[in-house]
Amino acid sequence: MSINSYEQYPLSWQPDRTQLTRPYYRSLVQQLEADILSHRLQKNTRLPSQRELADFLDINFTTVGRAYKYGLEKGLLYTNIGSGTFVSQNAFNSITISNHNVDHHLIDLGLVSSFEECNDLVTPYLARVSQQPNVQALLTYQDPLGTPQQRQIAAEWLQTQGVSAIDRDNVAIVAGVQNGLTITLAGLFNPGDRVAVDRYTYSNFIELANLLQIEVVLIDGDQDGMLPELLATECHKKKIHGVFLMPACNNPIGFQITTERRLALATIFATESLLVIEDDIHAFLTNFAIDYQLPTFQSLLPQQTIYLASMAKFISSGLRVAYLVYPNNYRSRIERSIFNINVKTSAFNAEVVTQILQSPTAQTILARKLALTEEANQFFDQLFDQPRPTNPVPFYRILPVSSKIDQTTIENYFLEQGVRIYHSNRFTTKKQPDPFIRIALSSNHIDLLEQALTVIAQNIEQFQ
Repeated sequence: MSINSYEQYPLSWQPDRTQLTRPYYRSLVQQLEADILSHRLQKNTRLPSQRELADFLDINFTTVGRAYKYGLEKGLLYTNIGSGTFVSQNAFNSITISNHNVDHHLIDLGLVSSFEECNDLVTPYLARVSQQPNVQALLTYQDPLGTPQQRQIAAEWLQTQGVSAIDRDNVAIVAGVQNGLTITLAGLFNPGDRVAVDRYTYSNFIELANLLQIEVVLIDGDQDGMLPELLATECHKKKIHGVFLMPACNNPIGFQITTERRLALATIFATESLLVIEDDIHAFLTNFAIDYQLPTFQSLLPQQTIYLASMAKFISSGLRVAYLVYPNNYRSRIERSIFNINVKTSAFNAEVVTQILQSPTAQTILARKLALTEEANQFFDQLFDQPRPTNPVPFYRILPVSSKIDQTTIENYFLEQGVRIYHSNRFTTKKQPDPFIRIALSSNHIDLLEQALTVIAQNIEQFQ
């Protein structure tokens, strides 16, 4: 049907096809927002059917369907089964909050969460667990490391992620990876011990080490991770007690340690008897995205590695559940640390995660988060001429800035523009020659991310 075939049959909404740009579904939603803001479309207006609008615009039927779905996700539209798709009563407010008044409604690209729009897949399990007959047993102090079944399911899932030579007695359920790091450092290190880290590393690990009076030693690297020869040199200068790594996706840079580099590093770790803390919070996505499995340090050095896997990034940030894997030779010290720091992690939250891992929903969450991560990276690539890090689906991207402009100036400027970003100074212990700003791609709905990235693209040049 031609584009003007509805001239004698006016549709309730007639977007301007000449204003459509690729991707068409996003362009359609932008026109929808504009027509709502201008009051050309009123609340509760019934929109044309997907077929009618596709014929009117001479575009694919599925494109309109995708636009309507996106409008539903943004709160612009609602549906009545059998009646059609309508403009939401709160559509105007939703647009105003997300696309206007940015200075009053901060978009946080500093905090790292994990695509909270996927939580709709998690909420049914909250109700399911709360209604099961043994729910009261989940509300006691019993099983402080997790119930036997929860730990068994955890061990089975961890083996799919490359963790080897464990059973449920080698796994404890803790309240997120940050909690697991606290337990590990407090239980296995002493004040004055030295831990090697990447030159840029997880800022909360640095702060936690400082709190516990553990010295952080920066080791330089390249796009594949920490350089083994530099670590070996540092070990020969002064005793290094351990090493902290994020192999799947370094925070803040986003690189992934290659197999060859892992093997070379493992040789140094073994030779120097370093206790390895492997923070593998993003491996769940990397393992799903690639058709091969990178060896974990836990599988290479099972007797000297503490392995942490976050369910917060995989399942839901708010559940605060992580799996801490430890070898038998560290069992008593780790469990003593858990009992003194935690008392117990929420068994209710752990049960929700356990049931999801046993269901097809786990794969659905993975597929959705992979798609969102790819979409976020693609939009970043459209706006910024920067190479991708070696992780194929990084949660983090960086933009170089001038070393002559201080951290506070840059961060505060973007705060005034309504966007929170973090300067690279937060991820190291001394001034570095290659500063940047780090952007967390997973912490906002994709449309808010795009809005914030556009603000950055329009303003970043003055800081480079």
